Amino acid sequence: MKKTLLTLTLCGLALIAKSQNTSVENSTFGIQTGVLGAWVYNEAKLSNTIALRTELGFDFGIWETTYYDDYDSPFLLTPVIVLEPRFYYNLKKRAENSKRTDGNSGNFIALKTSYHPDSFVLFNTDDAPVVSDFAIIPTWGIRRNIGEHFNFEAGLGVGLSHTFAERAGYSADKTEMELNMHLRIGYRF
Repeated sequence: MKKTLLTLTLCGLALIAKSQNTSVENSTFGIQTGVLGAWVYNEAKLSNTIALRTELGFDFGIWETTYYDDYDSPFLLTPVIVLEPRFYYNLKKRAENSKRTDGNSGNFIALKTSYHPDSFVLFNTDDAPVVSDFAIIPTWGIRRNIGEHFNFEAGLGVGLSHTFAERAGYSADKTEMELNMHLRIGYRF
């Protein structure tokens, strides 16, 4: 009788463990770097499939636009603030196929909102005026783990950006299409 109860209890625990919902992590924190920058991020769970990513970092760039015609293609390192809700749509399928979902490893659709403030710029050798901008870009992406703490991420999206040129002394602000392509490698703490 005792053996039967023990066997039923162990089987029941195994079924309970298997039936748990696959979900994004409550909170994950890390750093990432890519071709055009370095960032610190946190992703906080909003639901089983949605996480809110907050990000602070620096975007590298060589700008040659109408705002910088009088300057020799300034190389700039600008701060960026990002708020990005992410919908991880294939976590359950990955778990069913015995693929990793830790660290929010999966495919996602995001609404990237970013702001480059005009407070300061690093490596601005030509003293080009700082022009801030705000962008909203729907993005599709993937994140995969490499070992215990490392990950890589790739994404692609197209949206709108608004440049606050009047505040920097230009005649008019500008709204235009913007492309978000990123390829990053990171470390999750």
